[in-house]
Amino acid sequence: MSTNSKKKPNSTPALEFKSSNFSVPVLALSGDDLITIEQQLIEKASLAPDFFKNLPVVIDLQASNKLNCVIDIAELTAVIKKAGLLPIGIRGGNAQQNKQALELLIPVYSVNSAAITDEPQKQQAPVPTPEIETRDTSTMLITQPIRSGQRIYATGDLIIMSQVSSGAEIMAEGNIHVYNTLRGRASAGIQGNKDARIFCFDLQAELISVAGNYKVSEDIDASIRNKPVQIYLQNQALIIQDLLQHH
Repeated sequence: MSTNSKKKPNSTPALEFKSSNFSVPVLALSGDDLITIEQQLIEKASLAPDFFKNLPVVIDLQASNKLNCVIDIAELTAVIKKAGLLPIGIRGGNAQQNKQALELLIPVYSVNSAAITDEPQKQQAPVPTPEIETRDTSTMLITQPIRSGQRIYATGDLIIMSQVSSGAEIMAEGNIHVYNTLRGRASAGIQGNKDARIFCFDLQAELISVAGNYKVSEDIDASIRNKPVQIYLQNQALIIQDLLQHH
């Protein structure tokens, strides 16, 4: 018997599953016109190209299937990838769409999955999948720190009670409020709302943007860094104003 046929047990595991929370936008479709879908995706991505580049999304087909739309998953994912986004799952698909997704190695989520909704998962064993956060309310409130690598998208206003770390990205169609240190990237008015504003207690951001108008860290005056500020548009110019400034 060869002495090399047996291997000594390794006490250190090569891998480990860990629970983790990170937000992923859900792309809800209400039609099957791929040309229109592609145009609108490209338009949205152009408003914040750095944020949308390689952004993971879950495709929600519930509304489109209720309207009896016919959507080919292979063609749809090609359109989404062309816009620079990365489909990482679908939900609400029919049997054919689910089969197509799995053939493309795209996970299929249950509509009632605890990973996607706030309802508890019933009669299903827990699986090591990331939490997909999507809310239909006008304001998203987050109390935990936003870690490096996390991406947050709010369809209305976004309120964060803790710090936003370097390498994190936060984006809202409305206003952004950070009641702590803002590092990373922040984009308000992402769908073109020029009245949107960004508020934070401590400005240390890598990039700030309102309705597509942006400044990077190097363009932010040192006199207003590390201070509580509000950021808004005025005559197409991005204004950063010290909130403690006396008039």
